[in-house]
Amino acid sequence: MMKIGFIDYYLDEWHANHYPEWLKEYSNGEMEVAYAYGQIESPFTRKTSREWCQEHQVSYCASIEEVVEKSDALIVLSPDNCEKHQELAKLPLMSGKRTFIDKTFSPDRESALAMFALGDAHGTPCYSASALRFATEYQPYKGKSVKAMATWGPNCVDTYSVHQLEPVMMLMGGCPERVMALVQGSWTQLAFEWADKRSASVLCTGGNSPFAVNMDLEQERVFFEVKSDSFVGFMKGLAAFFATGEIPVSHEETVAIMAAREAALRAMENPGSWTLVER
Repeated sequence: MMKIGFIDYYLDEWHANHYPEWLKEYSNGEMEVAYAYGQIESPFTRKTSREWCQEHQVSYCASIEEVVEKSDALIVLSPDNCEKHQELAKLPLMSGKRTFIDKTFSPDRESALAMFALGDAHGTPCYSASALRFATEYQPYKGKSVKAMATWGPNCVDTYSVHQLEPVMMLMGGCPERVMALVQGSWTQLAFEWADKRSASVLCTGGNSPFAVNMDLEQERVFFEVKSDSFVGFMKGLAAFFATGEIPVSHEETVAIMAAREAALRAMENPGSWTLVER
């Protein structure tokens, strides 16, 4: 049984509450979350790390060092506080042990490059991904020539845009050259343009919305709503990574996604004007 360690900002959150069951299921019982550390108690439920560990039958660790030492592989969570990832992931990335860092990988391109450089320097296999890129609806279009793409989905740009940016960048490839934002309250429309004039728009509604996609391909135009359980493919990929060390998402693509997100947040401060994406 491979022992997985959790490292989180606070443990009583949606990802930490569901990953243990799913990881055991999609690894065919060969992996289990055995150790966990949370830096603070939940700011929402006030549940402490010890209480969470007791509830989930996971051994509580008093430090990141202890989790790293005892675990065979590592998951750095903090899905809603990406600004904590560089701190929480430092020791895991220096460990040489297979490490997954949850979405959103980093607040900016610079810290993304720094984290991957640290992992590379210590021979640590690592990656990051949003579950949405593994939704079955996207898979038939991987490797096809996408000329333009429009997506929309729920909630805010800061925390949820990665769920749209991951499939956009996966299908369109490369990194956009610039982005423009139009903002109406919590409703934000992002327009990305590539150097070859291909384009993608990303709409974050600020509230409830399905994830949906329009694409202009060489031979057809398609529309679909994402209805599959993307966490199935995500968890199968995570289990495969822990078993083999082969990463399912390249570092270069993740850095490009973080650069696009960073530029989008800057563009929101100056709506209606183009903002360059750092590359």
